[in-house]
Amino acid sequence: MGSPRKPAVAATIVAVALTASGCGILGGGSPRNLDVISVSSPRFRDGAPLPHDYSCKGGQGNPPLRWSGTSGAKSVALVVDDNNPRTGSAVHWVVFDIDPNTTELAEDDVPRGAHQGRTTYGKAGYAPPCETDGNYRFTVYALNAKLNLAQDASLADTLRSIAGHTIARGRLTADTIE
Repeated sequence: MGSPRKPAVAATIVAVALTASGCGILGGGSPRNLDVISVSSPRFRDGAPLPHDYSCKGGQGNPPLRWSGTSGAKSVALVVDDNNPRTGSAVHWVVFDIDPNTTELAEDDVPRGAHQGRTTYGKAGYAPPCETDGNYRFTVYALNAKLNLAQDASLADTLRSIAGHTIARGRLTADTIE
């Protein structure tokens, strides 16, 4: 999958702005004291390679995920991104308004009632990663409100809304692709 430059540049600007503002959406940390969400997958461990099936050459869609630690949330969001030193930042998937009682995401699935925002590539839905040397982050956010954005909301609007409502965060990272 080729990455169009204009959306990639826009996503990078958004990522830098959000990271600098302290939300930590795409960055490594946040100055706010956020509660911690535990994120795992039955298909790979934190720091292990992303199974080939969930890449652009695999065809399985998104990997299954599980999380805990979202009590008190009004909704949950998921952002899948990478920060490849060679190709730059990219957002591969944004899902928001997930029911706060949901604790897992099935393979190639979006929870009922949840919405998907646009990715770096300009379309809503899981955009499987292709770069074998990427650092793919599956970050789950507990939010203090439903975002109530439209399906296919812009990447900038979605990330800004997630950043403004985050009360807890957890991340599962895949280093490279099998």
